[in-house]
Amino acid sequence: MSDRQGASPRLVVIGENVMDLLPAGRGPGTLKASPGGGPANTAVATARLGIPTRLLARIGSDGFGAMIRERLLSEGLDPAGLIDAEEPSALALATLGADGAAVYDFRMDDAADWRWRAEELPRELDTEVVALHAASIALFREPGAALIEGLLSREHSRGRVTVSLDPNIRREVIGDPETARSLVLRHVARAHVVKASDEDLDFLYPDRSPEKAAEALAALGPALVVVTLGGKGAFALSHGVSASVPAPVVDVVDTVGAGDSFMGALLHRLDLDGRLGEDPRARLSGLTEGDLVSLLTHAATAAARTVTREGADPPTRAELDAALSENGVAS
Repeated sequence: MSDRQGASPRLVVIGENVMDLLPAGRGPGTLKASPGGGPANTAVATARLGIPTRLLARIGSDGFGAMIRERLLSEGLDPAGLIDAEEPSALALATLGADGAAVYDFRMDDAADWRWRAEELPRELDTEVVALHAASIALFREPGAALIEGLLSREHSRGRVTVSLDPNIRREVIGDPETARSLVLRHVARAHVVKASDEDLDFLYPDRSPEKAAEALAALGPALVVVTLGGKGAFALSHGVSASVPAPVVDVVDTVGAGDSFMGALLHRLDLDGRLGEDPRARLSGLTEGDLVSLLTHAATAAARTVTREGADPPTRAELDAALSENGVAS
């Protein structure tokens, strides 16, 4: 068990775990069960980078749930946020394209992850917490989605922690598209930091370029909007300032967890720079083009490290520092 466990959390993440069933490379029909889920992957990424992290998650009652819990505890995540649930774990059957990109077939209608009860969520966050991050499928599926929305709205109104959002939209499992689109835009308006992929933006604003779509998100209120473009890199907007970076050139094994690692490293860099915490908009004011390049480079390097190995396997702080140093970037 990691010695990070027991430290008061600085970051709280809420969302799902999903058991990924990945091709094992030993012939057709051979699969390997690998714990994943966007929010869980991001929580693991921040924990590996040294941020004491609490994942608020409902853990399934089946054997997959036991594997999920073992993963989270072995990574040093605060166990106080893990709820023993009666329902089963969510599953995702992944197939990989020739470029390593993953496509998912989800099995999750009765999963534990979206069955939140009001008494299971914290009435207030610990005083040491500087950011609350929410992401992905748990944002959309009831009955838990309404409770998560209430939590984000409450913390945004309090103004004591930075609220960050990664919609990570999975069109197959979010229900009615117009309802989901309206929900995401409400969340964006209550977030201080938003990370979205070009695919997310295509869902939200199908008739706009990623740049124009990002400007539309920024106009809703967040102080920082970051967009990932897969192999084309990433760009960011903040108070009229913008910057972009290319994707590092690496040999891709698969893309599982790449965006989640990017998000975790983005939060890590913001925390290192003192950009997370009370009075969030003030902390995120004055970001220069150089600041944005530093943020993007830090996050893109973490994502690039992740895609060079199988499954959702984000880098440790030492691995990220080494990768940055190889590219001549100070960590």
